[in-house]
Amino acid sequence: MPSTARISLVFLAVFWLTLVSGFAQATIQDLSKLHGRVVDQNGAAIVGAHVVASKGAFTPSTVTDRTGEFSLQVAPGAYSISVAANGFTDGSQMTIVRSGETTNVTVVLEIAGLSGTVTVTDMSGYQTSAISSATKTLTPLLDVPQSITVMSREIINDQSMQSIGDVVRYVPGITAVQGENNRDQVVIRGNSSSADFFLDGVRDDVQYYRDLYNLERLEALKGPNAMIFGRGGGGGVINRVTKQARFVATRELDLQAGSFGNKRVTADLDQPFGQKLAFRVNGLYENSRSFRDDVGLERFGVNPTVTFNAGQQTQLRIGYEHFQDNRVADRGIPSFQGRPSDADISTFFGDPDRSKVRARVNLVSAVFEHQAGNLNIRNRTLFGDYDRFYQNFVPGAVNADETRVNLSAYNNATKRRNIFNQTDLNYSLRIGSTKHTILGGAELGWQRSRNLRNTGFFNNVSTVISVPFADPRTTIPVTFRQNATDANNRVVANVAAAYAQDQIELNRKLQVLFGVRFDRFDLDFHNNRNGEKLQRTDRLVSPRLGVVFKPISTLSLYSSYSVSYLPSSGDQFSSLTSVTQTLKPERFNNYEAGVKWDLRSTLSLTAAAYRLDRTNTRATAPNDPTRIVQTGSQRTNGLELGINGNITRNWKILGGYAYQNAEVTSATIAAPKGARVAQVPRNTFSLWNNYRLLKKWAFGVGIIHRSDMYAAIDNRVTLPGYTRADAALSYSISERMSVQANLENLLNRRYFVNADSNDNISPGSPRALRVGFAWRF
Repeated sequence: MPSTARISLVFLAVFWLTLVSGFAQATIQDLSKLHGRVVDQNGAAIVGAHVVASKGAFTPSTVTDRTGEFSLQVAPGAYSISVAANGFTDGSQMTIVRSGETTNVTVVLEIAGLSGTVTVTDMSGYQTSAISSATKTLTPLLDVPQSITVMSREIINDQSMQSIGDVVRYVPGITAVQGENNRDQVVIRGNSSSADFFLDGVRDDVQYYRDLYNLERLEALKGPNAMIFGRGGGGGVINRVTKQARFVATRELDLQAGSFGNKRVTADLDQPFGQKLAFRVNGLYENSRSFRDDVGLERFGVNPTVTFNAGQQTQLRIGYEHFQDNRVADRGIPSFQGRPSDADISTFFGDPDRSKVRARVNLVSAVFEHQAGNLNIRNRTLFGDYDRFYQNFVPGAVNADETRVNLSAYNNATKRRNIFNQTDLNYSLRIGSTKHTILGGAELGWQRSRNLRNTGFFNNVSTVISVPFADPRTTIPVTFRQNATDANNRVVANVAAAYAQDQIELNRKLQVLFGVRFDRFDLDFHNNRNGEKLQRTDRLVSPRLGVVFKPISTLSLYSSYSVSYLPSSGDQFSSLTSVTQTLKPERFNNYEAGVKWDLRSTLSLTAAAYRLDRTNTRATAPNDPTRIVQTGSQRTNGLELGINGNITRNWKILGGYAYQNAEVTSATIAAPKGARVAQVPRNTFSLWNNYRLLKKWAFGVGIIHRSDMYAAIDNRVTLPGYTRADAALSYSISERMSVQANLENLLNRRYFVNADSNDNISPGSPRALRVGFAWRF
């Protein structure tokens, strides 16, 4: 049996054995119901409060729902109820649970004052109990009928992650692809996108490399998400949740250095000014080289935020980020005879001195939130100004005896301004015995883009040259100017959307979620080369339906159906032509069923099986090769398993397995029926363990495995599968200072991470060490 299959079967067997045995143990007891509500001093519900019911060693826990309520199945006896919530003092009380009865309690928490003692321990874990991005209401992950992976700040720190590509290696069902090595690009459930990125729930779709320095966490929401996020998101979305100014003083400085000239510093300063005003600033500077010859990057970021409390029920948050990223554009190595070529993994193809990527990003955000009884009003605005440029040399075909390789070159510039405004109204109420959390909202957006592409002409004559494979660097003069088909355009996109959703708790075991979104997407395209003007309007209706069944409070079984659309202009508006102007949007239909189980408050298991169909893709008419029709289709069938949290007080774990079968089900322009979708491995597996030894020492060990996958949709070049081991060791010098070493590719294996096409393949890094020093003062 292949090693990949063995890994898959072992993971499946362990996961389901744990799930079944745990469920059996939980259900054999004669349990009673402990029901309660957590409120503030004004009687308003506190959502997402952490509730623990303690009786000796038995400590079941949960979080409060959208109405501040919670339910636990417990054995009869005396319990101590402890409640904790951000911004409030902890609360507790005793209660007696009697056999066969429902016990009701109400816990009132006071708003945390300015003075007080905050005790920080190292018992924090990887698990996040509740998020708001999936439903636009703060909802426990157990109650969301969707596969979601949340990567907390602690996970990011423990593994010294610095990019979205680093993070998604541990997210089942997602592959980071090369993106021409000038942008973030991911394949989620078989669907590639460079635009399905969001910042605090608002679209951030320009192509650039994002950093993690100012993040509280990163959320991967899988399956079509148009009900919440709008167009696109066919396979899923990546949402970055940023750090906000809080009313807790924080001062942290992190210094890092390592192999291949790695140098990085980040800072996080948070300062409250009384109970009304808090200020926070996060900063970054990095100047690093690479194992690739003459490849490096320099980036800088600063993100100040302000939080203002205008009364106990009203809050205003304002933020600004300036981020710039400069790096060498590196397209990797070419293939040879269906595999990555024999080139040394450090070899640069082209001229690194004339290969450059530049991104300048300025983001201004404002969030106004007001709680009026059971009604929550939130308005969020994001303004983005983006200036991006890249110029690169592209390796091409290698000749038959692997002595010569073709090179081409081009550059591309994009300037875009975005303005998005979202208004959400959330209202909680009871109708008979059912509880409803109703969402109504609207989104308005405006995006203006300018795009210019130039082709490189070597010696001002030829667009392709041949260079020695053994020495593929070139200093031949290159003139960058417009070719016959190069882009020179401006695009204006306008979005107007309205949406409604109801989260219904029919009883303590059964919940239903239903929502629908209406989008009007207008696109005006102007070709500066010939004056051609194109216009396309799409009216999109995106429904979402989910059912959650909870046989016990810590276990949920769910099923869901959702739809998303991608307009014919594509992710980046660049696909609109006189032909595609007439085409309907592509459609994504997702059918999913899954299980989520919180074994305890700090450890969760998840499983999801899904089918995702992509239709209305472009195909050549069978009887007229000059005509385009929308008969192409693609299907991904998959299974995702995950584990996240603390096994014991000292042992943190993060892992996942994904099986994906993504293939073309009806011929498209790019591939015939039966072709496997590019950059989608059948099997991926990841497991990270962090264990604390004694009081000051901790070590981590991680394994990442990926099976073979194709570099491109024509299935001509295979990227071999690989298994990579990583390690970490940390030492707490004091309560305020610590040092950590991370070792990537511990066994120094040669492997290939991803590709952009058959001849642009990115090698993985050889063994690399990074050492970091953290000072909290």
